[in-house]
Amino acid sequence: MKAKILFLIVLLLIAAVPVCAFADTPATKVDSGDTAFVLISAALVMLMTPGLALFYGGMVRGKNVLGTLMQSFVAIALISVQWILFGYSLAFGPDVHGFIGSLDWVGLSGVGAAPNADYAPTVPHLAFMIYQAMFAVITPALISGAVAERMKFSAFIVFMLLWSTFVYDPIAHWLWGTGGWLKDMGALDFAGGVVVHISSGISALVAALVLGRRQGFLHEAIYPHNLPMTVLGAGLLWFGWFGFNAGSALSSGVLSTWAFVATHASAVAATLIWVVIEWLHRGKPTMFGAATGAIAGLATVTPASGFVSPLSALVIGLAAGSVCYIALNLKSKLGYDDSLDAFGVHGVGGIIGTLATGLFAQTLINPGGSNGLFFGNSKLFLTQLIAVGVTVLYSFVVTFIILKVIGWTVGLRVEDEDERKGLDISQHGERGYSS
Repeated sequence: MKAKILFLIVLLLIAAVPVCAFADTPATKVDSGDTAFVLISAALVMLMTPGLALFYGGMVRGKNVLGTLMQSFVAIALISVQWILFGYSLAFGPDVHGFIGSLDWVGLSGVGAAPNADYAPTVPHLAFMIYQAMFAVITPALISGAVAERMKFSAFIVFMLLWSTFVYDPIAHWLWGTGGWLKDMGALDFAGGVVVHISSGISALVAALVLGRRQGFLHEAIYPHNLPMTVLGAGLLWFGWFGFNAGSALSSGVLSTWAFVATHASAVAATLIWVVIEWLHRGKPTMFGAATGAIAGLATVTPASGFVSPLSALVIGLAAGSVCYIALNLKSKLGYDDSLDAFGVHGVGGIIGTLATGLFAQTLINPGGSNGLFFGNSKLFLTQLIAVGVTVLYSFVVTFIILKVIGWTVGLRVEDEDERKGLDISQHGERGYSS
């Protein structure tokens, strides 16, 4: 036990070692390099949603693969339209009392080629808008992992639209919008630990509880039907995550490099510790575990990626792999059916990463941020704790209300016979495989 405590102390001390950094030189007009970087990053983040579809699709049974793929794929279309029409305005438009953006930018009115100095002063406003659209797209798609194999497709469509409007858009404004109250309080979320992962992870838990368990859960074996598909999806997510995190610097330079390296450092650390723990716990390391560990590391470092050193990111990855492994293994003991572990990976990981930002953040990495607790600033950790608490409470309550309203109107869950046949046939009239 003493050796373990000493090892943890050494890791924390290593992670707290300051490093030198240099701020990017601000520009006053559109920079072609920055614009290319942001647009490529937007494309990488867009690729994450099909990657998520494959990651989730491989985990379900063969009779539900197309239904699972469809939930992510349709999110690209539905939420992109919502974002262009009014979602972007609600999230980033002129502030209304710190809570939400106004409707001044409905239909992208006033969002054009000129940069917006409040958000991205070196790229066209439209480039920033479409980059943020890809975040809005993948976030509700993450929730589909909790309701896989039993939610009506019509209900999921309505849920995504309502959830994006009443949960994602306000929280995005709080943390990232000019005038957002958590942003003004000093809360840090570089690429979406709060906005994306905590909001979707907590909402996924609520959805799993409201829908109830799948037929046979805890009573019969429910195995992934295609692990190579899941591994391919994990690889695409990992690749796209560099656009997710490094792209959030919104310029090509020093800060994006720090975020890129921190992202990879956390992912590899989480993968290794997950494999080791699983090997010790179950006797054999699994490919499924390695892929899940990588995603846990990526999700957890997301809020911290542009504020911490690579060594701090390694520690964050170790925490991610360890704690998320425990969270996933508690699922069966607690009896809730988060089908594909959306809460255990994204909700738990987002909370860990947001609090870790309050510990490890350095202004030497990002002068626009703050120092964390390990660098003499206890206030940031308390602010991060408030951001976590408020987001958890708001996401839980509003998601519960949305699901109940849908349940009373459209209905949430497929009929028992349709669930037995599988969602591919019952919801879409097609099969993923011919035999």
